[in-house]
Amino acid sequence: MFLCKFPGLNYCIFRGRDINFAFMDPQVRKYERVIMGIDPGTNVMGYGVLGVNGKTPEVVVMGVIQLSRFDSHYLRLRRIFERVTSLVDQYLPDELAIEAPFFGKNVQSMLKLGRAQGVAMAAVLARDIPIAEYAPLSIKQSVTGRGSASKEQVATMLQHILHIPQGDMPSLLDATDALAAALTHFYESSKPALAKGPSSWAQFLAQHPDRIAPRRK
Repeated sequence: MFLCKFPGLNYCIFRGRDINFAFMDPQVRKYERVIMGIDPGTNVMGYGVLGVNGKTPEVVVMGVIQLSRFDSHYLRLRRIFERVTSLVDQYLPDELAIEAPFFGKNVQSMLKLGRAQGVAMAAVLARDIPIAEYAPLSIKQSVTGRGSASKEQVATMLQHILHIPQGDMPSLLDATDALAAALTHFYESSKPALAKGPSSWAQFLAQHPDRIAPRRK
């Protein structure tokens, strides 16, 4: 539901947020919840968006941000910020799920990847959107049941779970990796909250005095 603050202008309130609906993809209106996933990269950055109604997620869009044409690392960072901001304004995600960088031996590569992730997160935080971060192993485990699964296996499982037509599958697996992050967040956030147990034996006994056996005389 829209509540327009300024009749005749494009700025309205949607899901409690000020938005410019001139940039919004109309199909996101039909979802109760929208989750965006991002797979950070310095040459290619993947993104995927899930729309959720009840317990059913479906693909809204997935794709990549090509960065290799920029020679300067700083220009790539600016491009990441601009494109992620544009995607947020277009699909209005309620939450972002982002893949945590995999720590390798090349320190310079890890530094650049960390910057790319940070800039993407900053673009989302500027729109007051909460972020959840997941390790690559956790994402693979969540989607395929195996933490050692390949990118191709993740993509195949996503196609099966989300009923993606073969013709809509992307050629670059960065996009499916991002979609996998979004699906992982859907699974994790949909789990029922567990009651927090006592932190010590003494606390357990204090909460359950009936469980203490009377002393024998």
